Amino acid sequence: MRAGRGETRLVNRVTRTFRRLQKDRRCGLVAYVTCGDPDLDTTVDIVKALETAGADCIELGVPFSDPIADGPVIQAASFRAIERGATVSGVLDVAGRIRASSEIPLVAFTYLNPLLRFGIDRFAKDGAAAGIDAVLITDLPPEAAGELRRTLRSHGIGMVFLVAPTSTKERMRLAERFSDGFVYYVSTTGVTGVRSELAAGLLGRLKEVRETVTKPLAVGFGVSNHEHYAQLAPHCDAVVVGSAIVRAVAEGSAGGAAERAAGVVRSILGFSS
Repeated sequence: MRAGRGETRLVNRVTRTFRRLQKDRRCGLVAYVTCGDPDLDTTVDIVKALETAGADCIELGVPFSDPIADGPVIQAASFRAIERGATVSGVLDVAGRIRASSEIPLVAFTYLNPLLRFGIDRFAKDGAAAGIDAVLITDLPPEAAGELRRTLRSHGIGMVFLVAPTSTKERMRLAERFSDGFVYYVSTTGVTGVRSELAAGLLGRLKEVRETVTKPLAVGFGVSNHEHYAQLAPHCDAVVVGSAIVRAVAEGSAGGAAERAAGVVRSILGFSS
């Protein structure tokens, strides 16, 4: 399961995007959407609108019946999507439709169970054909991901692993070693959700994380306004915005979902709506 010392670094849209962000000295924005909420066709429109609004990378959330890392907003969105028939195949169809007209990096955000049910080999092959660049599996630690990671990488798909406030330096190094493109730092213990303030001590912890993690760092869980973005920008390469976008999508008709989601991104980046 250990990566070989001579392992080739995977270079795809995710890697190139974070290289560009570092070169431009700009903090990027990774936008999360729950695929299939309110429906798969609208998800495609939402992603296109998010990119136009300024998102640098998209996390395509795979609906799952037991999303233990997600708070009530994304949990509810996953349940709605499942009730409306969203599947892993549907998520890959969304990715393919986006990829037909866009080169924005696409990261499948999922739990292990849906991929096991779908089939890892099948997902690697179909995901690559659909234009998926990387996979983030919230409940799969890096030390258990060796075989799956090799299968994905053989099709050009990377993996992203999580680092938390409770992670030791040893675990941070392990997550960095196995992550392709960037490392995802969970800003607080607990689940995803919109928060009015950043976690106490977060900026200080990020300085400590930077002493260990040298790959690009994205910070998520609770980022919901421009003040958060401005505070985090000097300390990371991107922020991840999820619940604020998902909540906006759910607050009105499907016809206006894409514009509501785009408005969240513009607001967080400090652009006028």
